[in-house]
Amino acid sequence: MERSDLALVLAIRDQGSLAGAAATLDVVPSVVTKRLGALEARLGQRLFERTTRRLSATAEGEAICLHARALLEGFAALESELGERQNELTGTLRLAATFGFGRLWLGPALAAFQARHPALQIELVLTEQLPDLGAEGYDGAVWLWAVQQRHAADWVSRRIARNQRVLAAAPDYLKRRGTPATIEALSSHDCLVARENGDAAGQRQHAVWTLRHARDGSTARVRVQGPLASNSGEMVRDWCMAGHGIMLRSLWDIAPQLASGELVRLLPQYAMAEADIHWIAPWRPKTPRRVRLLVDHLVEQFRSEPWKPGKAESR
Repeated sequence: MERSDLALVLAIRDQGSLAGAAATLDVVPSVVTKRLGALEARLGQRLFERTTRRLSATAEGEAICLHARALLEGFAALESELGERQNELTGTLRLAATFGFGRLWLGPALAAFQARHPALQIELVLTEQLPDLGAEGYDGAVWLWAVQQRHAADWVSRRIARNQRVLAAAPDYLKRRGTPATIEALSSHDCLVARENGDAAGQRQHAVWTLRHARDGSTARVRVQGPLASNSGEMVRDWCMAGHGIMLRSLWDIAPQLASGELVRLLPQYAMAEADIHWIAPWRPKTPRRVRLLVDHLVEQFRSEPWKPGKAESR
């Protein structure tokens, strides 16, 4: 059977008459009658019972109709994709991301993507508060899963890269205060607390860190505190590098400092889980090709987690 045969059978069944099918296919009724007769002769099956008053599909006709619609939609989707591949990407991509990851990692990846598609324009907005993506005209955002969860019903997501938050301190601090040997020992150290989500004033100097053991998956919780806290993660990182305490920070943010020895990773068997980096976007029935290709590009760029120890050194 050919594609036109499938369309013919569906049109007859959907319209309930040969005349109705002819109008749908934009041909004269005699053409529909002739094509249907030829198809039934070729198949050796009667597809429709025809009387002067009604037309109804036989069991064989219904079997064809059962598969015809999906096959025709598949043809249309394939043609659309092949047509898109011939066209250059154009238009504008409007994206949001956090300041740190956006500047260090996402920005260079977007520049590389735009260089491959010079007719495309990209606008990246760096912010610490996730915008209302749909209402504010964003195509999507690169964000953390913990934030995206709150909007899961209205948005779609795809993990771009795995990430961990790890414990780190400067060599000067460890020389002065010693290196903690256990999770519990953190409670007696100066820990630098990042309050990036505006926690209550009475909790500014302490926090509860939940860490997962890499080998057995067990979790440990410890209440930490210290004399310095900030709503800026970058400020906490700067304090840590200056030797003022221990911090819990994303590996992508401090991998170069760990590689150079400016920072030392503590209790390396532990890390905070659920810090993976995700693409999130407003749900839409059809995602533009430029968005699909961008997300594929980001997944490929970050698949190897280039901030891991050893890889970040060559960056």
